[in-house]
Amino acid sequence: MMLVEETTMPQSALPVAQFKEHLRLGSGFSDDGFQDQVLESYLRAAAAAIEARTGKILIEREFSWTLTAWRDGRRQPLPVAPVNAITSVMLVDMNGDETFADGDAWYLEPDSQRPCLKAVSNCLPNVPVNGTVRIGLLAGFGPEWGDLPADLAQAVMLLAAHYYEYRHDVSHGTAPMPFGVSSLIERYRTVRLFMGGRI
Repeated sequence: MMLVEETTMPQSALPVAQFKEHLRLGSGFSDDGFQDQVLESYLRAAAAAIEARTGKILIEREFSWTLTAWRDGRRQPLPVAPVNAITSVMLVDMNGDETFADGDAWYLEPDSQRPCLKAVSNCLPNVPVNGTVRIGLLAGFGPEWGDLPADLAQAVMLLAAHYYEYRHDVSHGTAPMPFGVSSLIERYRTVRLFMGGRI
């Protein structure tokens, strides 16, 4: 399985001005925009870390997900949420030839934790022998920063501020995510069960 981010988080969606206020940086100076690129990089890093921890896509973007087989022939859980649309289901044979799967054979079942691609009738389209299926997804809470739930937006700000504050820290090892951030994102984390349960 391979998930590829086809479009990146647009610069216009990042709340650089709000982040400056959060950090209480001075304003009204001739070099006000001097740190914008650095602040943007911390916001991107924080958003990426929270997306990785929760499986939730913050700002709406396009993804493609490639599989070699369906987990279940009737329904395939998708790797991220929320998914707003499935843009394509492409069958790719062992020679690399591509065929669009019939759009009437599947549909998106929305879910806040684990959306699914579901078969309209008995089963999803057959994956070619030694081939793959590539699913195009449009995922995210929305195209603008204001579309985010307030707790996730605050978590990004706190984590980006943490990265900014400790930007010169050269200690080795992996530091845990700050408690305030962990508590804000906890309810968005996907529940993982064993023995064939939901993951």
